[in-house]
Formats: sequence, C-alpha cells, structure tokens
Amino acid sequence: MLPEIKIREIIPINLEGGYLIDGFPSVGFSSAISSESMIHTSNFELAGIIDSENFPPISIIKNKIPNFPTRIFVNESLKVGIFLSYFTLEESLHRVTANAMLEWAKKHKIELIVSSVAIKDPKGNEEMIGIGSTESAREKITDAGLKVLEHGTVPGIPGILLNEGSIKKQDVIVIIFHTDGKGPDFKSSANLCLAMSKLIPGASCNIPSLQKEAEKAEEMIKEAHEESKHLKDYMYR
Repeated sequence: MLPEIKIREIIPINLEGGYLIDGFPSVGFSSAISSESMIHTSNFELAGIIDSENFPPISIIKNKIPNFPTRIFVNESLKVGIFLSYFTLEESLHRVTANAMLEWAKKHKIELIVSSVAIKDPKGNEEMIGIGSTESAREKITDAGLKVLEHGTVPGIPGILLNEGSIKKQDVIVIIFHTDGKGPDFKSSANLCLAMSKLIPGASCNIPSLQKEAEKAEEMIKEAHEESKHLKDYMYR
C-alpha cells in the first residue's frame, strides 16, 4: 500500500494568489530553521496539521503545549503559507509529500511555491541560485536578483515539485544554498531567509531575532530528529 499524507485544516484559510513555503529539512536544518524564524518574526498562526501513518509517532512539547511535528502556518495578510517539519522525511515519502503539497497549493490557488535544497560546502560559499518550474518562475528569480541555474540536478521533494510544477504550470522556485551541514548554521539560514523574502513581497527577516530563533529552532529540530530516528529505522525497515 502506498503511503498517504493527510492534511487537516483547523482554521479557514484564504491564500488565493499567494505563496507556499516548503519548510521540510534536507541536508542540515537550514530550510526548517529559516521557515521557523520567519514564522516567529512575522504574524503567522497555526492553520493545519500534516500527518501520516508512515510518520514517526512523536509529540513536540513547546511551552508546555504538545505539537504535531509537521504543521501548516499561515499569514493571511501576506498571503503566505508554510509547511514546517521538525523531522527529515524518509526518501520513500518524498513523492507523496510533494504531490500533497501541490494539491494543497492548487486547492488554495497558490501562485508560487518556494522550496530549497542545500549543497554541502565547507568553504562557506554564500551564492544563492534559483531554479524555476516555468518561464514566469524563472523571471521571478531574475527579478529578485538571483542567478538562474542552467545545468544540474535537484533531489527529493524540491526536485519533484519542480518536475510536477513544470507539467501542471504551477510556478515553483527552488533556492540552492550552501551549508557546512553542521550547526547551528545561522549564516545559511539567514541567507536563505533573505532570499525567500526577495521572492515573497512583504516577507521579512529580522536578523538579530533570526539568530536567536535559529538556535532555539535547531535545538528542537535536532531533538525531534534524534528521538524519532530509532522509530523511523524500525518503521521503514
């Protein structure tokens, strides 16, 4: 049986013509940290839960309150939604998760999906490069002052978002950023957050606040990752 992703919305959501950020972590935790930081530096509210029988059974306790590890946050004034996860998904779940994201974006008439993928680089390269699923997405990358990738490969959820977006005429932009793969990787998180804010009008990154939030977010994400690791090893065997 193929894995199934369930999205449960807990408040009414209106993001027509807006944006969706993919905050699932890949190499390191910068994608999740920059998304978490944006949530804390702007007025986002919890809007939904992403769950699956194939996800590790775990609750994240923050400020005495239990939380699902994978959630949806929304800022309706900015027309921005964020899929945020505290654990790295098993590869077998990448395709179904990306397709669930695309279906959700279609349901809410999202104009642009923004994802990201990390490249390990111990030299500290800070260049941000974008890939677009459509011509209009590539124009958005250029307008934001980012370089457009001409040749390369994009793995995982971001790669599937690009492929499906190109067929379904859904604008998807994937930002390639560099990280040392260690933590707390504040620099790559800050650079990624700034790049996303160039693509999403009104979104902003408070850098001093981001550094503080990055340290807290990475601690939570790493704890969730370690706690769920043995569960995932058992579940996906």
